[in-house]
Amino acid sequence: MRALLARCRRWVMFGVLLLALLPSLAVLAYAVFDPPLTPLMLIRWAEGLPLRRSWRPLDGISPHLVHAVIAAEDNLFCSHRGFDTGAIEGELRGWLLQGERPRGASTITMQTAKNILLWPGRDPLRKVVEAWMTPQIEAVWGKQRIMEVYLNVIEMGPGIYGAEAAARVFFGKPASGLTRNESALIAAVLPNPRRWHAGRPDPVTKARARLIDRRVNQIGHLFACLD
Repeated sequence: MRALLARCRRWVMFGVLLLALLPSLAVLAYAVFDPPLTPLMLIRWAEGLPLRRSWRPLDGISPHLVHAVIAAEDNLFCSHRGFDTGAIEGELRGWLLQGERPRGASTITMQTAKNILLWPGRDPLRKVVEAWMTPQIEAVWGKQRIMEVYLNVIEMGPGIYGAEAAARVFFGKPASGLTRNESALIAAVLPNPRRWHAGRPDPVTKARARLIDRRVNQIGHLFACLD
């Protein structure tokens, strides 16, 4: 009986170690290989949505879209190491002092970590794994690879993943040909791509796109790591 219990403990420890290493192994693998699918893609497919995606290297995606998503999602992408500490401190201060529910301070790197391996939601376990993966992605991939993966796996509409699929569906052109205005519209829908539509923008989406476009002008000096 003791021998059996000892073997069970070893197998449990092995399983725990494997689960702990899995995110790191994924980070190493995806530094070289393009992620074939993401958990969110599989969930949406199981819900009956199509799976439209087509991988493009970063130099096959319009710089206008790169600039727009930085302006919309992560102004300090080129300067931080995975975490926007100022935004996190602001969220914590609002929560502790004013009781405001945290809205999230996810950088593009954190969103990429979530998308390639993790499930949707805001539960504590997922956030812990995301925080574990984020500095590893920054250290192993570098900014160019992070942006390339992000722009190829992010959900941009119902059943639409990545810049190429979004450009084809919304504007009938390749991602390399996206204009500044089209890029701002795509970036504008990222917070809620199942509700907002870049190809048929409502007033809210148009207003967000105009704000993003103005922000691109204001922070143009912050794109150096990708230009």
